[in-house]
Amino acid sequence: MKPSEYLNEEELYNKAIKFLTEKLGPLETSRFLSISRKKRLESVKRHRQWQSKLNKEKLFKEIFSK
Repeated sequence: MKPSEYLNEEELYNKAIKFLTEKLGPLETSRFLSISRKKRLESVKRHRQWQSKLNKEKLFKEIFSK
């Protein structure tokens, strides 16, 4: 495969799962994939909490008045 070619998403996913399973085993692969999702959801939740506290008018004034 040339450096400029990409795998399609399904092939990439299958190769990654196969590699992780071979290196870590099925249990650790499952744990790893779960950790990634949990952290992502947590960061989205944190971002939404941050957004809920923003004052839109104040933020726009700070950004666009310069």
